[in-house]
Amino acid sequence: MAATSNMMLKLTPTYPIPPLSLIDSHVPLSLRHNVGIVKASSSTFPHLHHHKSPIRRRSKQPSCIPFSSDSCAADLMRAPLLPVVAHESSRRIPKVVASAAGAAGAPLDDDMRKNVEAPLKPAAPWEGAKPIPLILSVAVGLIVRFLVPKPAAVTQQAWQLFAIFLSIIAGLVLAPLPVGAWAFIGLTVTVLTKTLPFAVAFSAFTSEVLWLIVISFFFARGFVKTGLGDRVATYFVKWLGKSTLGLSYGLTAAEALIAPAMPSTTARAGGVFLPIIQSLALASGSKPNDPSSRKLGAYLAQTQFQAAGHSSALYLTGAAQNLLCLNLAKELGVNIPSPWLSWFKAASVPALVALLTTPLLMYTLFPPEIKSTPDAPAMAEKKLQALGPVTQGEWVMIATMLLAVTLWVFGDAFGIASVVAAMLGLSVLLLLGVLKWEDCLAEKSAWDTLAWFAVLVGIANQLTNLGLVQFMADSVGNLLKSFALGWPATFGILQGVYFLSHYLFASQTGHVGALYSAILAMHLAAGVPPVLAALALAFNTNLFGALTHYSSGQAAVYFGAGFVDLPDVFKLGAIMGTWNILVWTVVGGFWWKFLGLY
Repeated sequence: MAATSNMMLKLTPTYPIPPLSLIDSHVPLSLRHNVGIVKASSSTFPHLHHHKSPIRRRSKQPSCIPFSSDSCAADLMRAPLLPVVAHESSRRIPKVVASAAGAAGAPLDDDMRKNVEAPLKPAAPWEGAKPIPLILSVAVGLIVRFLVPKPAAVTQQAWQLFAIFLSIIAGLVLAPLPVGAWAFIGLTVTVLTKTLPFAVAFSAFTSEVLWLIVISFFFARGFVKTGLGDRVATYFVKWLGKSTLGLSYGLTAAEALIAPAMPSTTARAGGVFLPIIQSLALASGSKPNDPSSRKLGAYLAQTQFQAAGHSSALYLTGAAQNLLCLNLAKELGVNIPSPWLSWFKAASVPALVALLTTPLLMYTLFPPEIKSTPDAPAMAEKKLQALGPVTQGEWVMIATMLLAVTLWVFGDAFGIASVVAAMLGLSVLLLLGVLKWEDCLAEKSAWDTLAWFAVLVGIANQLTNLGLVQFMADSVGNLLKSFALGWPATFGILQGVYFLSHYLFASQTGHVGALYSAILAMHLAAGVPPVLAALALAFNTNLFGALTHYSSGQAAVYFGAGFVDLPDVFKLGAIMGTWNILVWTVVGGFWWKFLGLY
């Protein structure tokens, strides 16, 4: 009795206690002998004190009835009692016992609530690296390092760095951790194994191109924060939105207009165009994740998704990966004079043809059920009225981006590099309060991109400096030459391999970091004109962003909206991917010949 005296249940009248067998059945055997003493009130139940059952009495303690007494149990079942905890220092009552009491109509008093044991929490999910992708990613590097024979022409340092690089690339595909975290671990291994010294391993963090990419993300945030991008797109809806096809052309034209000053395709999709598409679709009774999505929303979302790649390919600053491509090309000795103008001239004709044909082709392949949208211009007008006049922040944004684009185009003549022009523009936005430093800090994608881009670019640069890239390019080039293929055939094969391999990647920039340098080097070894090879690969980097629902940031945004089913995404991605290659090969081929690129 002494062992159980701390655990007391007082008998509270008014409510019937559930059958004792029910309570006893929920009490573990270990507790049935140590827990379960009922404290009775003699004033309320005097018959319990005269019961013949073996009730133990102790000095200075109330009468107690053990759960194990059958005769007392009979009285308890007749008594309108509620078991509650009588001493706060007692052990917790199993929750199933309290639940049984509550189910029988007996409310739990404050003491019992304090002493009922908390429900068992489910085990926290594992938040570390995914085991299988981790093992596979590491295994790739270990196999290359220790099992694959090292070519005689390659140094031990280059081969070890190559093995680490392959593990990083495998991690980009298999994703055992977020990209930035995995790249950092790879960089750590590079320094830890003394494959590269610290200063060399981190050298790419000072790359001008990488900082230009980071600042581009901040410009995109400025467009979203001020509402300028939304206003521009709404004007195009007002002007061209009387039909579904016209509406699509209006949205496509709006994106082509703001793309050079808003280099984040994901920000354009999620911050500007998807909200407009959602508003138009819902107003037309076209709901996501519903058969009605085919009325309007599915067509607009998928068309904008497909057209976005051409808007990105039209300008050097249309997407972050464009800048990275030219930086990697420069590392291989491909220097493009006046890069912004050279890029725009080469992309202008095929991009414009593709932008003009994409909405119409999608209208045929994936027709909307609603062909006319007479209310869209009125909706746009109402939205513009709600937006009010152009704000001071929008005017500052317009002036700043005009300054930045002008310096990107003509900066070389004044000795102003592209990154300096971007820094100047960002400084203006910060000084005038359009952007706050907290806005820049909150742009996580910018800092994440800086981290893992720098790792990939740095390792790729060192592989080039150590001669491995050139060795691989020469080997593949000699193999292709053995088939007696001219450079045009080699160009087509390598471009096709680069394009189709994107089915294995979930990031355009990740694809660039993994394969651009190697495949460009193969082009050069096979005798393909350098500028043509570099630009064509860069254009393809934008086009394959619409192949799947995971192939780019904007892909995830538009698919996540719920208007288009997954089979349609893959089917339309394959068809439009073929069309894009055809347009850029045929139209682009004639145009590039005219420009003298080959």
